[in-house]
Amino acid sequence: MAAERLKNNPRHRDYLEGVSQSQLEKLHIILRDHMQGFSLEHSLASFHVDPDEDLNKLDDEELARKKGQMDEVFEKNRRLKDDPDFVYDLEVDFSKPTQEKCSWDDESDDEF
Repeated sequence: MAAERLKNNPRHRDYLEGVSQSQLEKLHIILRDHMQGFSLEHSLASFHVDPDEDLNKLDDEELARKKGQMDEVFEKNRRLKDDPDFVYDLEVDFSKPTQEKCSWDDESDDEF
């Protein structure tokens, strides 16, 4: 909200016209963290999306930030029909990792 107000402020509008909303939000988060005594490394680490992180444990603000980052990565990697390297029926072979069997999996096979 603060980044949006800053961008829409008549005093700053001309200077921030070329700056994206997400960049302003990141800058605001870094400045807020700095004022709370956190290091720059800590602030930048919060922008990293960890695939093993449990997103259910995050507060609403942090979750919205992580979802925004995932949307950015998705849009960056997305291929549209008009792109020169677009392939309609792309087939990719993902190697299947060996999955460990759980004890409850073995037991349920016997019952059925």
